[in-house]
Amino acid sequence: MQHNKVLILDFGSQYTQLIARRVRELNIYCEIHPYNKIPQTVSEYNAVVLSGSPFSVRGADAPHPDLSHIRGKKPILAVCYGAQYLAHFSGGEVAPSNTREYGRAHLSFIKKDEPFFNKINEGSQVWMSHSDTIKHLPTNGVLIGSTNDVTNAAYRIEGEETYAIQFHPEVYHTTHGKQLLENFLVHIAGVNQDWTPQSFVEETVEALREKVGDGKVVLGLSGGVDSTVAAVLLNKAIGKNLYCIFVNNGLLRKNEFENVLNQYEGMGLNVKGVDASSRFLDALAGIEDPEKKRKAIGNAFIEVFDDEAHKLTDVKWLAQGTIYPDVIESVSATGGPSATIKSHHNVGGLPDFMKLKVVEPLRALFKDEVRRVGATLGIDPELLGRHPFPGPGLGIRILGDITAEKVRILQEVDAIFINGLKAWGLYDKVWQAGAMLLPVNSVGVMGDERTYEKCVALRAVESTDGMTADWVNLPYEFLQKTSNDIINKVKGVNRVVYDISSKPPATIEWE
Repeated sequence: MQHNKVLILDFGSQYTQLIARRVRELNIYCEIHPYNKIPQTVSEYNAVVLSGSPFSVRGADAPHPDLSHIRGKKPILAVCYGAQYLAHFSGGEVAPSNTREYGRAHLSFIKKDEPFFNKINEGSQVWMSHSDTIKHLPTNGVLIGSTNDVTNAAYRIEGEETYAIQFHPEVYHTTHGKQLLENFLVHIAGVNQDWTPQSFVEETVEALREKVGDGKVVLGLSGGVDSTVAAVLLNKAIGKNLYCIFVNNGLLRKNEFENVLNQYEGMGLNVKGVDASSRFLDALAGIEDPEKKRKAIGNAFIEVFDDEAHKLTDVKWLAQGTIYPDVIESVSATGGPSATIKSHHNVGGLPDFMKLKVVEPLRALFKDEVRRVGATLGIDPELLGRHPFPGPGLGIRILGDITAEKVRILQEVDAIFINGLKAWGLYDKVWQAGAMLLPVNSVGVMGDERTYEKCVALRAVESTDGMTADWVNLPYEFLQKTSNDIINKVKGVNRVVYDISSKPPATIEWE
């Protein structure tokens, strides 16, 4: 089935991925491409969105692609920089704003009978983020929306299906942003809403059968959402020709190796569990630097995975749970926050000598879409709702060097914290939670004796994508009970603290 498609041209905005996610939420397939790598055949796209940018259109280094093969031929929605770009280079005028227009604003004027603003009323909140403003509209520009401070907040171009806005419909702060995107894409551009989890499953299973054929596929499972959904999709397509390897690196949560293996076997997956705990701990002995720890863990994983993969005969494919944010390419010429090229491998970046072809069934999906596909496949909601857990596991939650005793302490602390969140009905209200073992001892008193033992920090954050995060205001009563349980039940810990740092400036993990 050929889906309707939307092309999003990325000018370097930090919000570009968010535009794509909002479009996908409307069950419309879209792709992000850098502004200077426009696909040669735009005929296959039903509409085009121009993103924001950290650049000013008045700057000498402003992105200035040739859109002559798109303008007037495809419906266009220009957002922020895109709106200023169309004005500046098409007979209008963009000037510096007297005040930087950033934050909440409200629509004070909406042109009557404009389908673009269907079901959106004056007073609706929008989110501004720009230091320039459109002083004069481009040739044939028609004003359709204003805020109190921004006269030309929204316009369309007569004779084209081209619309432009100076605010961001993709952020949550724009109250009716999703409605606006629906108005443009569905009702103006006529894009079909045919991108659903069910259609993805059906088409992907068929494509995997065609691509892989009778070939054997090996997949490194992590226990996380992405690799699990990838495994179930592949299992549906090729059955026992899928060989899953789940490696215990000794840095998993308490009892996680056994629990996850049991869960996978209950799902009918062909899984081999490999307990390589001692191999990883030996590789980490005496290493304190966080990056060196990550490298040691990654290298040990490659060795273990390679050993196990070589025990299988005639394996031709390596499957990975790579998802769309990992493969979006925005060339560094944009210089903006989205200007990164990420190469991501769920199994740690396997070396060329394995000589396997790669299959990535989830590479078109965002994280929230992966969960929806997983639900369509009938995967246990508890597994799909699991908090993200870092690849290096507790290795980057133990600050300083790693020993078996430190792992034991942190596993016990983490289990009390996570199980407590579940028991109190707080787990699903938290995006990610964990405990950190600090490289300091502190004085305490237990009974009549003086102690000099470890300090642990608890961390719980709320987020939508991990790019930014706020600490969660957990109930004092919960924190009090959790602290008491940890100190009373975990030998070696006499102090518990709670991390109330947000990201930025702090990161979610401590290392």
